[in-house]
Amino acid sequence: MSDNYVIALDVGGTVFKAALTGEDNAPLYEARRPTGGTGGTGSVADAILDFAAELYATGVARFGRPPSAAGVVVPGIVDEKAGVAAYSANLGWRDLPLRRLLTERLDGIPVALGHDVRAGGLAEGRVGAGAGHERFLFIALGTGIAGAIGIEGRVEPGAHGGAGEIGHVIVRPGGARCGCGQRGCLETVASAAAIGRAWAAASETPGATAADAARAVVAGDPRAASLWRDAVDGLADGLLTGVRLLDPGVVVVGGGLAEAGETLLAPLRTALAARTTFQQVPEILPAALGDAAGCLGAGLIALDLARDERARRAPLEELPQLPTSAEVSP
Repeated sequence: MSDNYVIALDVGGTVFKAALTGEDNAPLYEARRPTGGTGGTGSVADAILDFAAELYATGVARFGRPPSAAGVVVPGIVDEKAGVAAYSANLGWRDLPLRRLLTERLDGIPVALGHDVRAGGLAEGRVGAGAGHERFLFIALGTGIAGAIGIEGRVEPGAHGGAGEIGHVIVRPGGARCGCGQRGCLETVASAAAIGRAWAAASETPGATAADAARAVVAGDPRAASLWRDAVDGLADGLLTGVRLLDPGVVVVGGGLAEAGETLLAPLRTALAARTTFQQVPEILPAALGDAAGCLGAGLIALDLARDERARRAPLEELPQLPTSAEVSP
């Protein structure tokens, strides 16, 4: 039996990844299921609440006591202090009081609400590729591009929950229209979706993906090499902004596109070094935790919350007990 364990739940656009984890963040139980719902606020939120309740019941049945806390991480804009999932285009919600709803559903246990990429960055910083580095920049290259700023064992959320949105740094002014409404954002140049679209057009292969483009680069296709170089140049331009602002000790690259390995990272290191003048070039490393990073991060924020709650209660529990009225001499 685990004396202290927590719920960890990573809410993805297509899949929920969940675990019950112990004090060492090792999984004691793991589960996955499709996100489900129709994309409306109610359907997805209900699916989250139902799955969290199922995890709670599983923990009680296995360990004989409720979990110490729950950590739930979601995409979009997250106000972590208020416990509100402020906005997600993919999951169809706005200003959803998810922490309150989860706390009510889970019999009042403490709940930490976080951002999925920042949670993944936290996990990479503590137990993954960024471990041992006081300051790091984590960048996730997938359908979109997002980042996390790691500082001394924590991840900076920003004043309004929007820190790390490197995907919306403009690297090609006047370029392709981004979903955010701007033109030329990094996402439109170097995301897996953007590279896949570019390769589908160049190869005249509808449905081609960034992984197909990477394979074509390795095979020596000059069309693939050209668009890959454009994407890497755009990524280096975006990273240069991050490096100049944050001066990280290391850059950790994750997400689906990072599965290209050195096909991506080797030219990226060269391109970033060529753009850097007066600053030290940080080491660029591949992420170590894969698609488990978000769930591991959810476990970490839950464990942090549980420890904070225990520390908060400890002074009260250590107060000397006053004698009862029966014990007081007349």
